Formats: sequence, C-alpha cells, structure tokens
Amino acid sequence: MTTDPIAQPVAEDGWYVDDRCTNCDVVRQVAPDLFIEGADGRSELDHQPRDEHELAQLHAAAYACHTRSIRHPSLRLDPALDPYPMELDDGLYFCGHNSTHTAAANAYLLKRPSGQVLMVDTPRWNAELATRYESLGPITDVLLTHRDHVAHGRRYADRYGARLWIHEGDLDAAPDADQVLRGLDPVEVADGVIAHPLPGHTEGSVLYVADERYCFSGDSFYWSRTTGDIEVAENVTWYSIEVLAASLARTADHLRFEWLLPGHGDRRHLPTDEMSRRMRDLAVRTQKLRPRPVDFTVHRW
Repeated sequence: MTTDPIAQPVAEDGWYVDDRCTNCDVVRQVAPDLFIEGADGRSELDHQPRDEHELAQLHAAAYACHTRSIRHPSLRLDPALDPYPMELDDGLYFCGHNSTHTAAANAYLLKRPSGQVLMVDTPRWNAELATRYESLGPITDVLLTHRDHVAHGRRYADRYGARLWIHEGDLDAAPDADQVLRGLDPVEVADGVIAHPLPGHTEGSVLYVADERYCFSGDSFYWSRTTGDIEVAENVTWYSIEVLAASLARTADHLRFEWLLPGHGDRRHLPTDEMSRRMRDLAVRTQKLRPRPVDFTVHRW
C-alpha cells in the first residue's frame, strides 16, 4: 500500500469519536498511532489520517468498534477498507466487528492443519460476516471463554453446524451448549488445542491454548500497555480475585505459549520462556490482591 498524502479535513470537519465510546480500548489496540485515551476516559483521535496507511488503520478501528463511534460529518466508511478477518499470524485471525452484547470483546479464528477452523468467542452477529469468516474453512467449534462472551455463540454455531463449548461454571449463561467442560483438569477440545479451566473472573472462565503457541485468555488476564506486563483486571472480577489467584498458582507453571490473545486488553507476542516467566510473576502478584467492588471507571488499559 502506498503512503501518498491524502486530503486532510480541518478538525471541525474531520473524523472523530462520538460520545457513545465506552473506553473498551479496541481502537487503541488496532490503531495505536491514531487513537489515544482522552481525559474523560474515552478514546480520542490524536490526528486526522495523513496517508493511505493511516486511513486504513482508521477503518480497521472503525470496523472493530462495537458502538460504531468513529464518524465523519460528511463521509461514510469505505467497505472496501474493512480488513476483517485480519490475519495476525499464520492461520490466526482477529474477527473485528466487536459486539455491544459482549461488552466489545475481541473474538478470534484459528485455522488448524486439517483445514478446519475454530472460533474463540464471537463477534457481532451478521450473516454476511458469518459467510466471510467461513471462507477461511469449515468452522467446526465455537469456544466460549466465559459467560460474558456467550452472545451470538449459539447463532454462529448453528450457522456453521459447529459445536458450542462452555464450562459448567457458566453453563446457565449458555444452557444449550453442545459440549460442557467440567472440573479443573485440562481437556483437549481439538487436536493440539487444550482447554484449561481458570475460575476467577467468572466461575466458569477457561483458557484455550493451541499448539503451545496461542493462548486465548478470555478476561482472565491480558497485556497492559500501562504497566508493560501481563495483568489481571482486578477491578472487573465478577466471581473472586482470590479464586483467580488460586487458579493462576495451579496453572501458571504448566502454561506454554507465545501469543497472548485476550477478550479485553491488548495482545502480545513474546518468546515462550519470557511469557512463562511473566505468568509465574503474575501468579505471585495476584496472590497479594484482595476483593474490591467492580468498578469499570478506575481501570486503565
């Protein structure tokens, strides 16, 4: 793609983030050079796109935003610049098109050596999107990380004839799941893909680790740009921070992965040994945390 300058609108007639923004952080993950966190906690556009590359970044952010808050007073988004599903690594894709019904959670697609595809959590439901995702290969399983992300799961699973997975701790949120994970022992849900029950954020939270390379962590932990490390969202822990600490103490030494792929918060790719060290450190830090009321307003990504 070229980077020839494009016409830049004046500030009062340019792209902006409207007041429906919920500070979910996804636009800052997708286009960190364009979007910043404003003083009121919502995302703001740092500057108008200056070239085709930045215009493409703006569209990637806009098509991920769950409230569709990136707007222009006179222009429409260009569907030709919708990049989703966006390839992050060989066979790993970010779905984009986050949903208001999952609090803007990120969803992913993982293509297996067999050609089959797994969907981890779900983007917004849209029939055209469902067809677009399926173009990567037959989607055989929809893996839910926890109750907060169940919206659209049944609809996508039925569309693809896929199996819908959830842990028994959150089964009341998806009682029509086809496969129910039970207890705390790891379970192989597909060739090379292991489910690790990790109660804490919710009673039925689960990690899915594929090929000792990709860790889909749901809302159990994420990469924080504020601290430059793996963190738990201690201010948004619905079930028990103490149970989460126990889960991490039980699991951290056994997890091997390079890619951290959370539902909320930033992604990160690091060498396996460094990820393992950071996970052990996270388990130690989390042991020191104590319960506190859920408060979205104090969380910083």
